[in-house]
Amino acid sequence: MARPSPPPEPDQGTPLIGIALAILTVALFALGDTITKALAARHPVEQIGAVRYGVGLLLLLVFVAPRQGRRLWRVQRPALALLRGAILAAMTLVMGHALRLMPVGETVAIMYLAPFAVMALAVPLLGERVTPPGWMLAGLGFAGVVLIVRPGGALDPVGVALALVLAAGNTAFHLVTRVLSRSETATAMLFHVTAAGAALFAVAVIPTLEGPMPGLVDLSLMASLGVIFTAGHFLFGVAYRHAPASLIAPVNYLHFVWATLMGWAAFGHVPDLTTAVGMGLILASGMAIALMAHLRTRRARRTAGRTAGRREPVVMGVE
Repeated sequence: MARPSPPPEPDQGTPLIGIALAILTVALFALGDTITKALAARHPVEQIGAVRYGVGLLLLLVFVAPRQGRRLWRVQRPALALLRGAILAAMTLVMGHALRLMPVGETVAIMYLAPFAVMALAVPLLGERVTPPGWMLAGLGFAGVVLIVRPGGALDPVGVALALVLAAGNTAFHLVTRVLSRSETATAMLFHVTAAGAALFAVAVIPTLEGPMPGLVDLSLMASLGVIFTAGHFLFGVAYRHAPASLIAPVNYLHFVWATLMGWAAFGHVPDLTTAVGMGLILASGMAIALMAHLRTRRARRTAGRTAGRREPVVMGVE
């Protein structure tokens, strides 16, 4: 099977467009999280996930498949691509139950423990190197999570446990993504996670069909999640056409800033001071690590020049 063509090099004249698209994308993900929380209070998470993934798969088949044909689902490692999809489907289920018990901002902030865990695990698993400043910043990020989930805090203990499971799943998802991004296109990976999610939730939703069905408004909101998350992943792909992944990576941390603002607007959730400090530590350390990676990449390019066919790792929002 032919190796998929690498994505085009970013247009060095339009990095601000890439950053703007990434900011819009994480805002969409935060909106999707907020809608999910509202729906999960009234309906089984399995129903929400089934409609979300079903609509997402339909969108890909109607709007992307006619242009890409078999390239949409052609991958070199189908088993690993499907495993990645199963991980994301499981995370969607856990996320829905966590949001039932936790504010949106805090749930998403704990989920962002994953990039620090990925950084640590990439050393033994992928042979990557982490500098001492990187370890120090990772420590600050972990400290931020500890402040959020501290004993005696106002958060639901079961919700905290689910959010930590979510962070573990997010870590596994990102590690598999980093392996697959060396050989697969972002669109093909998106198709496989959507198809796997649609298949798994089609089975998981069956026991819930005996209960009351969602009304037209809630059904429309569930369908909107398919549009929001599929559009979000697509826009991330477009963003990488305009700016390198190392420059867009810091923008990912605005996800839980948007989530906190939307949680406050929709549900009146305002983090207490200690939680806000913890979220600030995660935001500052995560963005600093991403910016350090970007500067390191720029220095390497200046020294060695661009290597023909070199690809940057795909850094996609996990939702």
